[in-house]
Amino acid sequence: MGYKIRECRKERSMSQCELAEKSGVSRTIISGLENGTITTTTTDTLLKIAKALDKKVSDIFFEA
Repeated sequence: MGYKIRECRKERSMSQCELAEKSGVSRTIISGLENGTITTTTTDTLLKIAKALDKKVSDIFFEA
């Protein structure tokens, strides 16, 4: 899961801080999701991150 957040964020040339600001999700949570220390989160958080990256939640958080 985390790898796809990082991949999508880097495609948009965004730092974790920029994604945090745009999504309204703390950088600590984004970092934790990216590196795997956080493995569960709320639907609201998933939606905010996906929207900030102009992606669907399923594109980022679910295996195809």
